[in-house]
Amino acid sequence: MIFIGIDDTDTLETQGTNQLARELVRRLGDAGRGSLIVRHQLFFDPRVPYTSHNGSASIMLQDDAAGSAGELVDQLRHGVQSWFVHGSDPGLCVAARVPDAVTEFGRRCQHEIITQDEAHELAGRSGIHLEGLGGTEQGVIGALAAVGLAAGGEDGRVVHRASWPWPDDFNGPREVAALFARGVDEVRCVESGRLVSDGLVDVGKRLRPNRRGGRIVLYVSAAPDSWPAPPFWHAVRVK
Repeated sequence: MIFIGIDDTDTLETQGTNQLARELVRRLGDAGRGSLIVRHQLFFDPRVPYTSHNGSASIMLQDDAAGSAGELVDQLRHGVQSWFVHGSDPGLCVAARVPDAVTEFGRRCQHEIITQDEAHELAGRSGIHLEGLGGTEQGVIGALAAVGLAAGGEDGRVVHRASWPWPDDFNGPREVAALFARGVDEVRCVESGRLVSDGLVDVGKRLRPNRRGGRIVLYVSAAPDSWPAPPFWHAVRVK
């Protein structure tokens, strides 16, 4: 698996980091097949510069699809730079091997204030490509955090799979079987932890499952008794 992290790529007036991640996958063409895009929530604190909610994005690519590392980095760099707007501070991270220290760094970025120097030092020590591509380059912190959290396999909400169309109209009440067909590995009741194998799930405006144990998991809660039968669930937002 090749892990890509991007952060701080937008302003309040422009399209967000998730949209850039989709655009990067589109630009990769065949190299983007089988890819997964995940949003990671970082430290939400007024002392930390962010655009809206301080989320970074990871892209996971299959090893056999990506070609040479240098070509991949060049393609991604060009994609991020072509998206650049003044007021953003983008960072890009690319790694094939992610040590545990980088995953731990990602977890710290969800609770602590981290410096660019610390991010660069860890990336250099770990043999990971990390660079700023404009502005203050503050996005290098979130980009490295996204790679670490993606590699850990226990964090984030799935924004897009290569097999999903965009724009995507998969919303509202859906059969559990349709969720599995979409690539969801598990549907799990958030209160009891039990697996859900049938019934209807209201996914809301869009499908946003979580990534846990390296799998795609949609957490649900039982809907009120007044909702229609068969067993009816609604998707639950889990960080």
